[in-house]
Amino acid sequence: MTDTTSLWTPAALEAATGGLLHGDARAITGASIDTRTLQPGDLFFAIRGEARDGHAFVRGALENGAGAAVVSQDRAKEFADAGPVLAVAAGSEDPVLDAMRALGIASRARSSAGIVAVTGSVGKTGTKEALRHVLSAQGETHASVASYNNHWGVPLTLTRMPSSARYGVFEIGMNHAAEIVPLAAQVRPQVALVVTVEPVHIEHFRSLSAIADAKGEIFSGIEPGGVAIFNRDNANFERLLAHARASQAGRVISFGEHAEADVRANRIVTRPDLSVVDASVMGVPVTYQLGTAGRHTAMNSLGVLAVVHALGADLARAAISLAGLKPPVGRGERTALTIGDGAAFLVDESYNANPASIRAALATLSGIETSGRGRRIAVLGDMLELGPSAEQRHRELADAVRASGIDLVFTAGSMMRHLFEALPVANRGIAAATSADLVDAVLDSLRPGDAVMVKGSNSIRMGRIVEAVKARYAVGTDPREAPLKVAP
Repeated sequence: MTDTTSLWTPAALEAATGGLLHGDARAITGASIDTRTLQPGDLFFAIRGEARDGHAFVRGALENGAGAAVVSQDRAKEFADAGPVLAVAAGSEDPVLDAMRALGIASRARSSAGIVAVTGSVGKTGTKEALRHVLSAQGETHASVASYNNHWGVPLTLTRMPSSARYGVFEIGMNHAAEIVPLAAQVRPQVALVVTVEPVHIEHFRSLSAIADAKGEIFSGIEPGGVAIFNRDNANFERLLAHARASQAGRVISFGEHAEADVRANRIVTRPDLSVVDASVMGVPVTYQLGTAGRHTAMNSLGVLAVVHALGADLARAAISLAGLKPPVGRGERTALTIGDGAAFLVDESYNANPASIRAALATLSGIETSGRGRRIAVLGDMLELGPSAEQRHRELADAVRASGIDLVFTAGSMMRHLFEALPVANRGIAAATSADLVDAVLDSLRPGDAVMVKGSNSIRMGRIVEAVKARYAVGTDPREAPLKVAP
């Protein structure tokens, strides 16, 4: 096969992985590690997951149109009659994952794209999506899917990157120290952005400073002369600055509201469905509308513009593009509701949660003015990976609830019960053991004029509450349909 339109040719596959192709590969147009989402033409990697060995799904992948399957050499004979397989040398714990890393490194080596790496305790996925959005308007842009930011997500995203891409945006995550270093080395960004540092995954770290050190690892992979970008307002600014100066970065750009920030917000006006930012970008005045709500997303948009500047892309065009930005699913999506003969409003923040993101979500909810007898309602699930301070960090959210003027709080999980018990009786809805136990109570409590926000760590499955509310009351996802006003 000599299909120059393919993502990978047989010769390139063998050269990058050191493997041997058995059979005639079909045109390779993508890559996958999951047969549930595999598309015809995908190169299927039979990696070993936490529960299953990917080799068990090779036949199914080939039957469903995979261009070829990457398998361990000692398993290749099992699939001799199944279709084209790329056999890679056995010997390591997961030779197929090693092959995927090798292919990702080869993809990066052949690319002439402007490469960006994004990390941070809160907001990295939303910021990555914002970068995808604004850069796509200026050229072919390849970016991580969903939150593919770990030891398999990063090499898979690299493997999928077309050689024709003008920009590449990669999200990099971590739960422990030293996890970002090898991923940053694979991505080799010209621009590396740390959105913020907060007490997320604190269970695995001695202190917030240790988290900053782990996030600062992203600068270790930066290309010589590259640009390091991070938040000037963050308490760990100096620590991140030290990491940047120890790297090969040739330039540092800061963003925030600090008077010395290179990309500075002079004024941020937040509304339920958007924000307006008056900023200065490297001394150039820029005023723009952001199609997502929340002060935290407005702050992160400054980081987006810093990246655009660092890449040499069109700043004015990027600022205009931000008006069309929509929040990712589970990260601030707004839905108009009809309850009885009135309207209400749902904010879906159900994807994940930590102390900083919950405080930000509560602040955003506080900016929504309810109507009639409507209330601001927060439905909150447990925050995970907070270590010995978990009870305290949940209980401390009571201050944010009061400061944000939240009228009613429902909680799911044993940790959130500590918040529930710290609230005045008048602000208590129901505390349940699981999100499933909370569904009916939330549905039955809603009334016209309410604004309800749902948030919790992903494994608590707060999304099931969002789905139930939408199924009973949703009329649309355009926030302009909801007759709600900005609170003064």
